[in-house]
Formats: sequence, structure tokens, C-alpha cells
Amino acid sequence: MKKGLLDILKGKFLVSGDAPKNWLFLLFASLLAAIMISSSHQADKKVHKISVLNEEVRSLRSEFVGNRRMLQELKLESFLREEVADRGLKPSLNPPKKIVVKTTK
Repeated sequence: MKKGLLDILKGKFLVSGDAPKNWLFLLFASLLAAIMISSSHQADKKVHKISVLNEEVRSLRSEFVGNRRMLQELKLESFLREEVADRGLKPSLNPPKKIVVKTTK
């Protein structure tokens, strides 16, 4: 066991008689390691992009809620009365009447 470990540490498996088989395995293991590292980097980029998009969604949602609240305030009758009072308009004291048109054939 000690001799086998010592041979691996010295690199004798790379220069022995069946070295091409060992080199192919090392090349294959290096290719797999490169693919794994690349995959990890791609996953990290996607996680970062998801985080950025989530922040943007939160920002847009808060902006939407603020705009909706402001729109509801603008549609209030009391607000409209104040806005049109500057132009000399005021609410009618008489309620509106329905006009019915009868057509004859």
C-alpha cells in the first residue's frame, strides 16, 4: 500500500508501460472538471440575475401600489370638487334626470 501511494506521488504511473491509458484518463478527468466548473459559473450567473430581477419586481410592485393609491385619491369626489372649484364649477343641487326617448315605427 505504501509503495503504491509513493509511486502515485512520484508520478511513475505517467511514465510506465501503460501510460497512454493513464494520460487519457487524466485528460478525461480534467475535461469533466472543466465542464463542472463552467456549469457552476453558469448557475451562479443565473442566481445573480434572478436576484436582480426579483429586486426589480419588488421596486416595480411598490411603484405600482403607490400609483394606484394616488389614482384612487384623484378619483375621490372631494378631490374633484377642490380641483374644479378653481374654475368656478360646483356640484348641482338638483339630481340628474333620466331622459327616455321613445321611437315609433
